[in-house]
Amino acid sequence: MHDEAHGGALGSRLNWLRAAVLGANDGIVSTAGLVVGVAGATSDRTALLTAGLAGLLAGSMSMAVGEYVSVSTQRDSERAALALEKRELREQPQEELEELTALLERRGLSQEVAREAALQLTERDALRAHASVELGINPDELANPWHAAWASFLAFTVGALLPLLAIVLPPEGARLPVTVGSVLAALVVTGWASARLGAARPGRALVRNVVGGALAMGITYAAGSLLGAVGA
Repeated sequence: MHDEAHGGALGSRLNWLRAAVLGANDGIVSTAGLVVGVAGATSDRTALLTAGLAGLLAGSMSMAVGEYVSVSTQRDSERAALALEKRELREQPQEELEELTALLERRGLSQEVAREAALQLTERDALRAHASVELGINPDELANPWHAAWASFLAFTVGALLPLLAIVLPPEGARLPVTVGSVLAALVVTGWASARLGAARPGRALVRNVVGGALAMGITYAAGSLLGAVGA
């Protein structure tokens, strides 16, 4: 066997869906904590809108840049792995054929069937066969950092819009109840969605999501109220 790691299937579509849900969840929680904290210090609508928009833009840009850097690194790793595999196929084709046969045997094929399958896959497209079976990479669907960046930007923005609108649109006396209620309801949805995408039971995910969001809003509101009381 060679030194490169043998990855499983990337499941890129499922990962992107999960990332979108988590990005929206981050937008909800972080922006809700921000605007509720400011609401603890002041009831001025302009101040709330300014703080919410600043948090939305800063958070969405941060998510986009972070995702772009992360996925660019992943794409570079995939390209490097494919380049290494291409060189090995060129320099030691027989060893690569044996390796592919062994990997297919590990998946449950008999030695004879694995050998025949390896031969046919190698004749058809050796690099694609090794990329799929050995590395878990589809050469035609490498990770796209721009797609990931835009997806994260949009997901965070959509999530952040909920608490932002909830804190500035209602009349002053209803702002906090409407914001807290809408945020907790949204966290129930994102918690359920993230659990289902991860094939897990939603109960614990819902509790973690709702309790975490409630704590974030409670702590920031208390901090804002304290600062408002001392005139900071």
